[in-house]
Amino acid sequence: MLIDLRIERRIELSIIEKDARLSNPKVTIETIKKYNFAFQKRFGQNFLIDSHVIDKIIEAADITKDDIIVEIGPGIGTMTQYLCENAKKVYAIEIDKNLIPILADTLAPYDNVEVVNQDVLKTDIEALAGKGNKVKVVANLPYYITTPIIMGLFENHIPAESITVMVQKEVAYRMQAEPGGKDYGALSLAVQYYAEPYIAANVPPNCFMPRPGVGSAVIRLTAYDNPPVKVKDERLMFKLIRASFNQRRKTLQNGINNSGEVSFTKEQVENALLKMGLPASVRGETLTLEQFAMLSDLLGE
Repeated sequence: MLIDLRIERRIELSIIEKDARLSNPKVTIETIKKYNFAFQKRFGQNFLIDSHVIDKIIEAADITKDDIIVEIGPGIGTMTQYLCENAKKVYAIEIDKNLIPILADTLAPYDNVEVVNQDVLKTDIEALAGKGNKVKVVANLPYYITTPIIMGLFENHIPAESITVMVQKEVAYRMQAEPGGKDYGALSLAVQYYAEPYIAANVPPNCFMPRPGVGSAVIRLTAYDNPPVKVKDERLMFKLIRASFNQRRKTLQNGINNSGEVSFTKEQVENALLKMGLPASVRGETLTLEQFAMLSDLLGE
């Protein structure tokens, strides 16, 4: 009987602790009022207030006690609390200096977190985590800067095993889109060159405070050790990809010809396409990542 009472007492404590977390909307409101915090539109701040969604993010990221986590935009520390309880170490990178004293308060019970008041695009993540250490990136990203942050992480070749992020739903679908569809574009190709995308959950606006005007999704990008295609000049390939989608309704050769990033003639592009067995009228939205790599290698010659 004594054992049962102890178990029951532990369950009660667990429930109390859970209710005291920031994922409880009441606690979030109290914390915001306590610090007289004002949401900043320029930082795209929408705080998560749903524990089930946070659990899905933790599960999708496959976080263990051996992991070093880099969280981008912790806000008031809602998801950070869960990350601290599940990971070995958490580096929470927050650009808004007004949130730093709040984070010092909400994360005070945890000794495995370090808050970094910086712009993630200017942060040396490898130096932060320690040379040779792999990290898992987790974030509830501001929608206005989602693509620059994700591409900045990949292009800087940070030592990430995976990037699990909350993004605008349509952006998540663009990341995993296949050739020929309306969602397929430069972002699809760029993400799929570096990682394997997987949409783990769709998230409605009522899971945030304040509510965004669009639906969201949790997407995990599992980084490749080596890209799935080989290309001689990675930078040239991405210039060609951007040129091909800048004027989506035009043919690929017209798009490249009109681009300010590359200087190939329509004839050069047409000859390369013919060598690939493709017509001159082909559009960029139909080419696979492998075909863009092949086109890049041919034009690079």
